[in-house]
Amino acid sequence: MTLRLHNTLTRQLEPFIPLDPACPTLYVCGPTVYNYVHIGNARGPVVFGVLADLLRRRFGALRYARNITDVDDKINTAAREQGVPISTITDRFAAAYREDMAALGVVPPDIEPEVTAHMPQIIGMIEQLISRGHAYAAEGHVLFSVASFDRYGHLSRRDPDEMLAGARVEVAPYKRDAGDFVLWKPSSDDLPGWDSPWGRGRPGWHIECSAMAAAHLGQTIDIHAGGVDLQFPHHENEIAQSECAHGGKVFARFWLHNGMLNFGGAKMSKSLGNIERVHDLVHQHPPEALRLALLSAHYRQPLDWSDALIEQSVRTLDRLYGTLRDLSQVSATPHIPAAVEAALDDDLNTPLALAEVARLAADARRSSDPGEQARIKAELLGAGLALGLLQADPAQWFGTAAGHGDDDARIQALIDERIAAKQARDFARADAIRDQLAAEGIVLEDTAQGVRWVRKRA
Repeated sequence: MTLRLHNTLTRQLEPFIPLDPACPTLYVCGPTVYNYVHIGNARGPVVFGVLADLLRRRFGALRYARNITDVDDKINTAAREQGVPISTITDRFAAAYREDMAALGVVPPDIEPEVTAHMPQIIGMIEQLISRGHAYAAEGHVLFSVASFDRYGHLSRRDPDEMLAGARVEVAPYKRDAGDFVLWKPSSDDLPGWDSPWGRGRPGWHIECSAMAAAHLGQTIDIHAGGVDLQFPHHENEIAQSECAHGGKVFARFWLHNGMLNFGGAKMSKSLGNIERVHDLVHQHPPEALRLALLSAHYRQPLDWSDALIEQSVRTLDRLYGTLRDLSQVSATPHIPAAVEAALDDDLNTPLALAEVARLAADARRSSDPGEQARIKAELLGAGLALGLLQADPAQWFGTAAGHGDDDARIQALIDERIAAKQARDFARADAIRDQLAAEGIVLEDTAQGVRWVRKRA
């Protein structure tokens, strides 16, 4: 099987062959840690985490970096408002981010570089850009000269003049051209700053990722991924900086961009105020259902986020875990089925992979052959493993996670009593038990393995 990925740079689906066949490199833009992240910010880590696992299976190893931005004007504002050092803000919300991602089943990257630990690399890259004629110092600032890079705009396929019209461009007298962007800016005494050849200051946002990617993954990386909203200006600027600093070497061979989450008919964003924070959602809903919801649409497409989507994801997992509970006496070692690997090889087609999961579960519910049940269970668990799903014990999903662990035995006893009543033709008692369970939110379903039950969730 050949992994094919849609490369934003070429707008084509291309076979992925890493520079080093033994160890691909992957860089994903991480959070700016000044507050809790919203669920839209989690789509990239979830989807590209599936990609990271796939790359490790396919090539045997991976160097995966996802950064933490801990220098930013929003961080400075939050610290000033609370009267604390910026580290108080960044430490708190970086820890919350890691906790929230772990709840969603996101495996940590191999490398998690923080901007504040990479000032020498950032300053060094800016010096390279100046020496090569791609950047200039002015009034304590250092700016990248967009006119010096003739491929500027190639990623977003937009003319530089058009991009300027749609971007937030600071018009300042020290800029040679309006589109030139900041690499370094001065810091007043009340702001965080680092010594540099251009005075005490702090880096611009774009240079940070370029410097950290080069420091940990090399001057040319295999895959750079992030939200489509970062395509311009952030990723466009990363390409310009990196390729100009490194003598024209390609910065990233593949660019992957995930679509946005829509909420209430509009793109989910802090600026619009229409956000749902991961930190809240993982306490209101089963985190695995949130993960399933994020994987339910193809990563390049927009995803409409709603309570109905979460509820549907919970019901889907109820059915899948119910199937695994029916097979609890069947021994099986997880095995990722070829159909699931093929779906993921097709530009991370998670909806197709999830359809295969549903097919396997349906086959399991129809089967009564022990050998076939073992095969299906192995593939069902393996398919879940490839997607970061179905790795909990069914009893945990239905019991502990929902706060009903001690109630399972009572429910099963009532179901057994109902079966016995039907066999004794005591239909009145059987119906009474069914109605009692229905009133408690317990739904019964007849399967080849007998009666299965799931608990409706509020």
